[in-house]
Amino acid sequence: MKQRGQWQGMMTIALFNWPYYLAAGAVLVATLGGFLLSQSTGTRLICGVALGGAVYFLVGSLGVSHLIYDRSDLYRFGWLDRALRGVQVNHAIFCHSGFDETSLELREKLGNVGWQNLDHFDETQMTEASIRRARRRYPPVEGTLRAPYGNWPIRADAADVIFGLLAIHELRNDLQRASWFGEAKRSLHADGCLVLVEHIRDAANFLAFGPGFLHFHSRESWRRAWESAGFRPLDEFRITPWVRVFVLSPK
Repeated sequence: MKQRGQWQGMMTIALFNWPYYLAAGAVLVATLGGFLLSQSTGTRLICGVALGGAVYFLVGSLGVSHLIYDRSDLYRFGWLDRALRGVQVNHAIFCHSGFDETSLELREKLGNVGWQNLDHFDETQMTEASIRRARRRYPPVEGTLRAPYGNWPIRADAADVIFGLLAIHELRNDLQRASWFGEAKRSLHADGCLVLVEHIRDAANFLAFGPGFLHFHSRESWRRAWESAGFRPLDEFRITPWVRVFVLSPK
């Protein structure tokens, strides 16, 4: 299997969201020019503030993305030992919403287990340009099943573990996420677990991504959704200050 590049995660974020970074770069160039050339104190102040914001966005969001996706344990999967503690994994389900960058690596990490990929992408609801770019670059791997978030083509009690890695936030409202959790519970053995990995709408992600943190959901929103399906938390921990792991039990 091809090894991940040292800057792959950061470059992926930049590629999928290039209009925002292009705009920030344009603001940086324009305001730097205005700051250096203007003789007006007021204009220089405005340009300085805008310049600082552009630099903060570019350096902050891309730098944090590099720390999360390239430098942390996130895609090295050392955290799996804690997440799967006490669970005998014979069959796993990997869920994504149109962008599957990691299932092959995760499957290799788990070894010889039964495996099924589910793709919840719905072009009528997931209309953001970034997820469409991601889907074009990373088409579903062979054997992936199309699976509406509320109607999985999976028999009951089929899996020992279900993974939702940085994907289920693409379901934009509580009802959709509650429906997804309902299908996850139906598909899990009673002694299995659901491993949900997500950014949270919190201070750390606001400082890193600015208004982009609104694309994530609050912990309370996640809690309401999983409790509505009958899950209870077994464990919760962070991979970096920006990414959180929830390990949930269906009983």
